[in-house]
Amino acid sequence: MDSRAVFVLLWMLLSSTSTGIKLDGNGYVDIIIAIGSRVPQDDMLIDKIKEMVTEGSYYLYDALDEKVYFKDATILVPSHWSVKDFSKARTESFEKAHIKIDYANSVNNIEPYTKQYGECGDEGEFIHFTPEYLLNDTLIELYGSRGRVLVHEWAHLRWGVYDENNDKKPFYYSNGRIEPTRCSKNIEGQFYEVTAGGSLQQCRTDPETLLLTKECTFFPDRNQITNSSIMFLPSLDPVTAFCHENEHNYEAPNMQNIKCGKATWTVIFEDSVDKDALRSLKPPESPPPPPSFKIVQRKQRVVCLILDVSGSMRGSRILLQQQAATHFLRNIIEEQASVGIVQFSTSASTLSPLTTIDSDNTRENLIKMLPKVADGWTNMCLGLSQGLQLESVGERTSDWFNGTVSVDQTVGNKTSFVIIYELSFPSVYIQSPSGLIYTQTNTSHDKLLKTVTLNVPGTAEPGDWQYSIQTTILQALTLTVTSQAAQADVPPITVKTRMNQKSSDGTKPMIVFAEVSQNYRPVINAEVWATLESETGIEHTFQLLDNGAGADASQGDGIYSRYFTKMVNGRSSLKVRVKNQEGQTRLAAPKKSGAPYVPGYVVNGVVQLNPPKPPVSEEPLEVGSFTRTATGESFEVTLSGTAPPNFPPNRITDLSAEIHEDTVLLSWTAPGEDLDQGTAKSYEIRWSFDLDMLRDSFSNGHVVNTAAVSPQEAGSVEQHSFNLSFPIQNGTTLSFAIQSEDEVNATSETSNIAQASKILRAPKPPGISNPGMNLTVLVISVCVVTMVICFIVAVTTWAVKRKKLSSESKVELTI
Repeated sequence: MDSRAVFVLLWMLLSSTSTGIKLDGNGYVDIIIAIGSRVPQDDMLIDKIKEMVTEGSYYLYDALDEKVYFKDATILVPSHWSVKDFSKARTESFEKAHIKIDYANSVNNIEPYTKQYGECGDEGEFIHFTPEYLLNDTLIELYGSRGRVLVHEWAHLRWGVYDENNDKKPFYYSNGRIEPTRCSKNIEGQFYEVTAGGSLQQCRTDPETLLLTKECTFFPDRNQITNSSIMFLPSLDPVTAFCHENEHNYEAPNMQNIKCGKATWTVIFEDSVDKDALRSLKPPESPPPPPSFKIVQRKQRVVCLILDVSGSMRGSRILLQQQAATHFLRNIIEEQASVGIVQFSTSASTLSPLTTIDSDNTRENLIKMLPKVADGWTNMCLGLSQGLQLESVGERTSDWFNGTVSVDQTVGNKTSFVIIYELSFPSVYIQSPSGLIYTQTNTSHDKLLKTVTLNVPGTAEPGDWQYSIQTTILQALTLTVTSQAAQADVPPITVKTRMNQKSSDGTKPMIVFAEVSQNYRPVINAEVWATLESETGIEHTFQLLDNGAGADASQGDGIYSRYFTKMVNGRSSLKVRVKNQEGQTRLAAPKKSGAPYVPGYVVNGVVQLNPPKPPVSEEPLEVGSFTRTATGESFEVTLSGTAPPNFPPNRITDLSAEIHEDTVLLSWTAPGEDLDQGTAKSYEIRWSFDLDMLRDSFSNGHVVNTAAVSPQEAGSVEQHSFNLSFPIQNGTTLSFAIQSEDEVNATSETSNIAQASKILRAPKPPGISNPGMNLTVLVISVCVVTMVICFIVAVTTWAVKRKKLSSESKVELTI
């Protein structure tokens, strides 16, 4: 293992240790709710949090057949809040909180949401509420009661389900009629456009898609005959349940169908982390009590360096560990944090108790205590974490080691360049963007640790810094560049990376995640590469993608993902490098799973509008040149054999279909030979008039000829057009699905079901499935018909009477 790998295998941050949420009987415990450091003290905020969790507990209890509720929660308040009845925080931290109360990336962005990385059924990262959302009661009408919204978000966080609405595709065709994207299909309402003046008008039809225009809005009836679903509209009073299989709307183009392809209830009870417990739990004998709360506060970070001095660290490894620990103590750990040092082999011993970092002398005294000798054997696992890095790169050379590091506008304070050499002190040249050159005379040299350090004075210039390191003998060189935020009120671009599993036996695929963001706002179109290195020195480097295919949950959310299939036995490290991709990188509006804003309701046949939600800018913002390096926790692989398992191609989740005249056009992202790596061997495409049949029995669908389709490399855009053997009638809806196969005939799961309808332009717009509107039209029509009939009857009666009188007069005249 070279210095690049050992450099990051170092420290455990006690402040990042987090106990996960647990089920204690029927109650969820160890829920951490953390308030962000920028939030000013407001005791009302704590009261609102308690009210939300308490209301949510009872709502959750009813929604899941009285099986579970919220039993206790811990609220972590910022260190600058004045202490009242707060306890001292132990392992709780804002970074590892399950629910975060913090300002968003935009002044007007107050929508609750949940950050989700993984596949259907995987736990999410955290729930985000803004202080304004919790304190402003007028927002309850816009999103529903806070307890109901919490349960909606909890389903994302805990059970890995997705939303059943879709702001991008609010309507779809179903057998020639326009339906709102919803679940269940029994949710009724009306369609209208809201004008700039706040009045309502009939919806218009888009001449291209023949669907309703984007200005059209679905207004649900306040009173419904159905009680589902929470993942569509938790704000509706009658909604108290999740969608079951017998009422799930499989046609709706929402994320629940795309990612899961099954009802929310089914995912919760068959795929989630709680599946076994939920199936066996019985309702408690009495209703649950209100949740209990504990308020805690952390004054400063507490870090413990746990250093391995066992026999496995003999030779260069113990030096590399010492170099890494020195860099951490000199350049990473912040002022006023507390640091302790523990060494372990056959036994553990304390080298330094918790010490507050208050000066450079304190840092140097801790460095002197670092272990320099390795002996014994290992009986303890090493915890890993890493601070913010702009660059970490290494090379074995006997010549020049050159490169460029981009310092962007968000960083620059306390910038340091640290060069670690293996054998001989190299020549160092570092040039700033303005041309200022730093050499050995500007650096500090530690001969014992074999490190050369340049601390850039003041704030480093933004732009590209060039480094040139020259050695005349063959040796390993490593450069690490770290920096801190340029301004306290401007958060820097950050990268967080992790694996979806800390240990694996090879039966379930591993996924690499890297989240690139600035203050909750995703950084998109970046170039992201992951390097996984085993303890034997085997490296695998591959690009992570944010394309919404394969391992990636959603396109354009700033979370870059890829399956890792080249698993080898033993422990491996993870490092991710990120840079601006040819000037294309942007800050984008957040894409997230969250409770929807409700524009209004239909009450007694009349639409009652809600206030409009504050406008939030969704225009992408340019990001200047930047580089980042991040290190994730190491992971352990224990395979039953020596070779990694063979995985089939990944499930296709972005299949789309269109019908033009009698031609069908299908589009999707190519899977790989092994999940999203390599190239699949072949595709099998089938279609049906019956969506349910195709979903339940793919092999019974009609086969599409794919002889002309040659799979491309994983991640490529695939398209296939074809004509069916019969003319497609106007108003017909067809369903399509794909499976792919690899070289050993391993078959992927069936893709998402894509639907397309043939709709010909007509003098009048197609039918709209609008029960409320249809009822109104029906009532008016009946009234008009009744009036016409009454008028005809009255006229006929008058005519008959007149004729009769005329006849009588004629008879009298004759006599």
